[in-house]
Amino acid sequence: MTTTPSIAAFDATPLAGKTILITGGAQGIGRGIAQAVLGAGGNVFIGDLDAEAGKACIAEWNVGKRAAFGVLDVSREASVRRWIAAARKRFGPLHGLVNNAGIAHAHTGPLGELSLDLWNRYLATNLTGTFLCSKHMLDDLKQHKGAVVNIASTRALQSEADSEAYAATKGGLLAFTHALAISAGPHVRVNAILPGWIATDAWRKPTERHAPALSRRDHAQHPAGRVGTPEDIGALAVFLLSAQSSFITGQHFVVDGGMTVKMQYV
Repeated sequence: MTTTPSIAAFDATPLAGKTILITGGAQGIGRGIAQAVLGAGGNVFIGDLDAEAGKACIAEWNVGKRAAFGVLDVSREASVRRWIAAARKRFGPLHGLVNNAGIAHAHTGPLGELSLDLWNRYLATNLTGTFLCSKHMLDDLKQHKGAVVNIASTRALQSEADSEAYAATKGGLLAFTHALAISAGPHVRVNAILPGWIATDAWRKPTERHAPALSRRDHAQHPAGRVGTPEDIGALAVFLLSAQSSFITGQHFVVDGGMTVKMQYV
């Protein structure tokens, strides 16, 4: 005898009681994700090199013990260890990790002029940082059937000239995502988000915050009719961190207003 499937209530606070760690969480997309997690009932521990930006977030959010900040350099293993240990001490069990920290400037000039030092800097921050944070949080996540969300870029799939270092790191994040999903499953789910054009000017620290200078043409070229915002990435991150996405792992999700599926001719 079979039973009729019941209608499940949609959980408006799917991260209630959960603690999520977010690298590069003090500005831009990282801040958007942190605020989305807070809105979904979760606790956040953000890490960033910019202490001024991190402290400003905590003051502006004004959510008491549900949010905290720690200085973090994702390219240095000792810094990653300290940051995660501080999160455990502050919040106890850790349930999710968002690897968002990275160098955001895509263009590094002609390949023949790209120094090995700059190439390695991109790798250390954008790719090795994700490896280090995932490595040192994996046991915590396994204990609580947690989730990892890696923030890549649509530049992992398409490129402009003179962006090899950035594109290589973002493409590497996709491969790291599906590899870790297999290694860490079934206890930990791992997915990636690929943002397109996201306007972050209004999401910077107070001393640098300003309205984005966007034209009608900037918005109109997107099939969705507008440039993206950090909230767009935060909404998907909350879903991927929550039990609502418990059958999704090893995947990457493009959030670009439809730009990568738009045919373009010169």
